[in-house]
Amino acid sequence: MDSLVGLTTTQAPFIEQAQKRGELYIVQPYELYSDENHEAWRRLFSRMHDRWLKYANEHFLKGIESLCLDPSLVPRLDDVNKFLEPLTHFKAKPVSGYVPAFMFFDCLRNREFPTTITIRRSDQLDYLPEPDIFHDIAGHVPMHTDPAFADALVRFGDCAHTAADLVSGIADEAEQVRRLTSIIKAMARFFWFTIEFGLMNSKDGMKVYGSGLLSSFGEIEHCIESPDVQRYPIQLEWVINQSFEIDHYQPLLFYVESFDHLFELVDELETWMKQGELNNVAPGEPGVNAEDLRSFLHR
Repeated sequence: MDSLVGLTTTQAPFIEQAQKRGELYIVQPYELYSDENHEAWRRLFSRMHDRWLKYANEHFLKGIESLCLDPSLVPRLDDVNKFLEPLTHFKAKPVSGYVPAFMFFDCLRNREFPTTITIRRSDQLDYLPEPDIFHDIAGHVPMHTDPAFADALVRFGDCAHTAADLVSGIADEAEQVRRLTSIIKAMARFFWFTIEFGLMNSKDGMKVYGSGLLSSFGEIEHCIESPDVQRYPIQLEWVINQSFEIDHYQPLLFYVESFDHLFELVDELETWMKQGELNNVAPGEPGVNAEDLRSFLHR
């Protein structure tokens, strides 16, 4: 029955069963992908190709070529990793669903990227109720082939350990939770405005490196061309205090000058964390759930 249903987002018995068993890290059951799943990948990849050439940064274009992805078939993560690991020692790690915040960042620290294995329906290419394998493999993973970008992700994972260490010494439980909530919110905002929705200045003009943009047919053009989008040089104090909403095109984006610049920003984020400057960031989205808090407190 699973092979007929396939591995469609929110409709995959294999994923439901893994979650019921409490299995977060799984093996990609490639034989379960249906013809419909492969058709969804083919259509997604095909329509993005020209937009990548026009709007994506050069590191992404080099990366997606290095991964040798088949435009017509959902990728095998083992094959992806054969091309990826020799470049930066990163690898895609299949998961059954949501990865609590500390565990996610710790994976990055260990050069592992938690990767969704389901894919959206081919008749709902623009509707994404949650991340899918196209967002993760065609959006995120090509960036992981770049050594400077990969190193920035690892440093971000270090920041999670720094946060856990800092709050572990707070005796008052309410204050511990309050401070940790603020730090996680700051980290989530930084990740959103860089790794997910970041822009990069280049000799050829403004280009996209954020994975949420790189995997969105509509927004990759909108973020560069629309006069309604505000684009600013990234400033850490703005980013950590800027709330965001996930259900519409982003009206405000920030750009970096290079991935060395991004690495420096992650260093600065950790310094600010140690100095207590992330303890009282502005309220608002994103929310921090109990599972994310527990992942830091009980790492």
